[in-house]
Amino acid sequence: MKDKELYDSVYQYLSLKNIGPVQTNKVLSKVYEPIEPYYLKYQLKLSLNPEQQIEYEKAPSILEYLKSKFEVGFIIVTNENYPIELKKSLSSNTPPILSYIGNIELLKKRKVGFSGSRKVSEKGIDITKDCVEQLIDKDVSIVSGYAAGVDYEAHYSALSKGGSTIIILPEGINSFRIKKEMKDVWDWNRVLVISEFKPDDAWMANRAMQRNNTIIGISDIVVVVEAGETGGSLDAGYKTLKMDKFLFVPQYGVVPESATGNNQLINKGAFPIGKSSETMRANLTKMFALLEKTNRYELF
Repeated sequence: MKDKELYDSVYQYLSLKNIGPVQTNKVLSKVYEPIEPYYLKYQLKLSLNPEQQIEYEKAPSILEYLKSKFEVGFIIVTNENYPIELKKSLSSNTPPILSYIGNIELLKKRKVGFSGSRKVSEKGIDITKDCVEQLIDKDVSIVSGYAAGVDYEAHYSALSKGGSTIIILPEGINSFRIKKEMKDVWDWNRVLVISEFKPDDAWMANRAMQRNNTIIGISDIVVVVEAGETGGSLDAGYKTLKMDKFLFVPQYGVVPESATGNNQLINKGAFPIGKSSETMRANLTKMFALLEKTNRYELF
């Protein structure tokens, strides 16, 4: 009950008009673990104007709408197990609270995020599978957004090869379902599902774009398999570079329509992924070298 009151206080605060992650994180930075629910609610209320304070007191319980059939956990940004790489990447815009299902220990692994077209080409599917298989062999966890196309192939390939995957939802945790196409490879010991939204929040385009920030922030390296001339995958690539994260993008000889933005990203500083003449597979030598330099001890 105590923890429920704690998480509910944060969700209720975020449900107020004109309240977002920046102000919420500012208040949370003033409290320390272990947090007492009464003290947290007092600090949150103190940061509001009189009109907002009234609304906050009247705000309904958000967690009463927690309807997931799976066991759901929560992490507040002040918790010691909150992913520190996310805080480093997103700074004051870090999601103040995450809900999750599955193996939270996967956050401690090296992680590579995958993004790309929902209408990925057959070549793009092959590249996604190849890259994921090579990364799984290095005990890297695969991060993606659970959409059709590249996301699905990344998650499925990881699980089918005995690896692990982290799903970042563009909606509340109540909406999560195991896709029927993935049930044959599903293993909760190797899966973590995360949402930065209130449990009952529905899918919206802006939430999908916001979710991309979290995929990038939580990953050590990002691969954009196919990006169009505009759209979410191209935006994810530019955001990766802006966050000063390593970005890798396949370089095609004959460019499919779904990958017309790939060269834009390479020209802006992404590392191109070509084919190794020795193995005839995607050449990930540079990516592996950068992953080896990732110091996990700095994160935990």
